[in-house]
Amino acid sequence: MSIRVISAASLLALTLVASRAIADAAPATAACPPAVPAGTACYVGQDTNGAYYLIAIPEHWNRVLVMHARGGPYPEHLGAKRSEEDVTRWAIWLQQGYAYAASQYRRGGYGVFIAAEDTENLRQYFVKTFGPPRRTIMHGQSWGGLVGARVIELYGTGPDGQRNYDAALLTSGVLAGAPRTYDFRLDLRAVYQYYCRNHPRPDELQYPLWEGLPPGAKMTTAELRARVNECTGVDLPAEKRTEAQRRNLANIVAVVRIPESSLQSHMNWATFMFADIVHDRLGGRNPFGNEGVRYAGSGDDAALNSGVARYRADPQGFAALAADAEPTGQTAIPTLTMHAVGDPTAFVENESAYRMIRERARTQDLLVQSFTDETEHSYLSTPEYAALMAALLDWVDRGRKPDVANVASRCAKYVGRYGESCRFEQAYRPVSMDARSYPRKRPDRQESAPLVRGNRDDRAAQRIEQTR
Repeated sequence: MSIRVISAASLLALTLVASRAIADAAPATAACPPAVPAGTACYVGQDTNGAYYLIAIPEHWNRVLVMHARGGPYPEHLGAKRSEEDVTRWAIWLQQGYAYAASQYRRGGYGVFIAAEDTENLRQYFVKTFGPPRRTIMHGQSWGGLVGARVIELYGTGPDGQRNYDAALLTSGVLAGAPRTYDFRLDLRAVYQYYCRNHPRPDELQYPLWEGLPPGAKMTTAELRARVNECTGVDLPAEKRTEAQRRNLANIVAVVRIPESSLQSHMNWATFMFADIVHDRLGGRNPFGNEGVRYAGSGDDAALNSGVARYRADPQGFAALAADAEPTGQTAIPTLTMHAVGDPTAFVENESAYRMIRERARTQDLLVQSFTDETEHSYLSTPEYAALMAALLDWVDRGRKPDVANVASRCAKYVGRYGESCRFEQAYRPVSMDARSYPRKRPDRQESAPLVRGNRDDRAAQRIEQTR
């Protein structure tokens, strides 16, 4: 196997620099979850990087492989249980006759590059173990959409010019990349603290909010939830909130431009994920800033902008995170995306940012974006996924690039089988990301930014092997 060398500035702290070799170990068979079609063969394992994986091959495999990149990131290292949940959620691929393979990545926490590498390692293992598929499709969901975008940039085409991935389907994707996608979460922490002053409390250690938490902090998600509810009453029926809670909640969601329903989840990310990025990945450097942001929508914007905490991003921290987690758009792989207009987690405006990225790279002709009128994030209507994949394969096999009308027409044919509706919005176009996340001054990238490295032993050739 050839070695793919990535420049130092293209990696997040603690990422690795070489593709891994694949072992000859046979996979371990496992019982498939009940939702998986009868006759499917399931295999589980853990590679020597520590990434758990699950492979599922339907009884009548059509020789199309779907490589799935799950969402996240999660602070804990996910294993077999999450693998079962993922293949259950995405049983549509097996129902359509496609094989499925998904890595749980080698560790918890952030790291787009290593998640992409773990996905590519598993693809190589699949090919070596089960033979080359007729087509390989990259499917990325949520944060996995960003992982999938990086997969097709880094590994879409091999050194011999052969395609490793024939096409990509990116759904509900965090496609603007980081730090930009997470800017609004710094805004959330700053605005929340202006109104609530309980994260941290006045008698607790004061720390810059971009840290998420100070090093060594032991706060739990339950404790954070209690603080947010204490200030905003977001977990209470509206009629049971105090006047102060109603006022705080209204100001926070109006200024940060998020729905009430997602306040707790975004506060979790702005706390625990920020702490992971800053302390465990960037050596304490700050990739986030709100310098120059003019907040609007509160009961008193002048007072808010005068009193809210302000931070300037560290250029090296910003450059390191962006190099790991910002798509370049440089890919020759046909790409189809789908996003719900009302997605409360990964805002639909991510798609406008991604189109701009592809336009800068001059690869926009290989991008088709579709939108639905749904208000969900994790899973949309089943017929929509079936139609998207069929259209994508038709694009690859016959050169017929789809448009949204074509995808919607295909979707209608799956409604009878899956009993759900098709909700494509054919005329919809998302506005700029700046309409959702306040524009701000950003540091120049410093490509020479030094990064924290993993152990030298981590760079040795690794292999996929069965779980013992």
